[in-house]
Amino acid sequence: MGIFYKDIVSIMRIAILSRNKKLYSTRRLIEAAKEHGHDPIVVDFLRCYMNITSHHPTIHYHGKELQGINAIIPRIGASVSFYGAAVVRQFEMMGVYSLNKSVGITRSRDKLHSLQMLSSKGIGLPVTGFANKPGDIEDLTKMVGGAPLVVKFIEGTQGIGVVLTETDQAADSVIQAFMGLRANILVQEYIEEAKGADIRCFVIGNRVVAAMKRQAREGEFRSNIHRGGKAELVRITPEERSTAVRSAKIMGLSIAGVDILRSNHGPVVIEVNSTPGLEGIESASGKNIAGMIIDYIEKSMKRKKPRTGKPPAKKA
Repeated sequence: MGIFYKDIVSIMRIAILSRNKKLYSTRRLIEAAKEHGHDPIVVDFLRCYMNITSHHPTIHYHGKELQGINAIIPRIGASVSFYGAAVVRQFEMMGVYSLNKSVGITRSRDKLHSLQMLSSKGIGLPVTGFANKPGDIEDLTKMVGGAPLVVKFIEGTQGIGVVLTETDQAADSVIQAFMGLRANILVQEYIEEAKGADIRCFVIGNRVVAAMKRQAREGEFRSNIHRGGKAELVRITPEERSTAVRSAKIMGLSIAGVDILRSNHGPVVIEVNSTPGLEGIESASGKNIAGMIIDYIEKSMKRKKPRTGKPPAKKA
């Protein structure tokens, strides 16, 4: 038994669940896995289909059963979270180690759910409101402190579906428009003292391995790199470090990008990302984040108790 499990840990077949093997993050994970002596493959999770049975759950890919996978690294985009999380959950049913569990991915993608979980554990947040009817808008905006305020979709990423409204009238119009489209939205106070900058803390396991300050371009309040924001290395405080690690843990994520604003009343979390990009953080920090991720998987696999003494199945 021990020999077979040692083989699994020392040389692993790692599936990177990604829709595009040319993306920077995917390429870096492939490189890092190979540098560690492992066998990485890229699996387009939308091409996977599943046999959901209690005695022998399987995943099929390109007409064949996908076998011999020891670990998966989910790179699930926000627009395909439902199907992506289902594929991750199927791998979990098959006893395959997942860097981030399906439940953590699902929680983090629902901004309302994630903020409620963080709030219940005492994590600092911007004052946030949620309502369903246009008749509640006036009181809702007062509740979060009035304009300027931020309106954002509950499900969104890379700054998409996030609007800054500078007057109460503008806020009323935007919220009514979104409600008219039956979109679920959050209304948040605008942290003016952050001056268009946030801090992305990259968490692996129980520590922040790197942090960068993202500054929005002139005339823009969203600091996302995809929106033209600039990134630079930043030194974070012990409170910010603790907030980031606790937030990832509350979401149930082993790896996360925790986005923090520096407010007058301390660090506030605006989002916990279950699929943080590697390009910005590696460029800003100069660190081999992809290598750290593979290191973490190796350590986790060594701690994982094998279910059987059978050798890994043959490759598909």
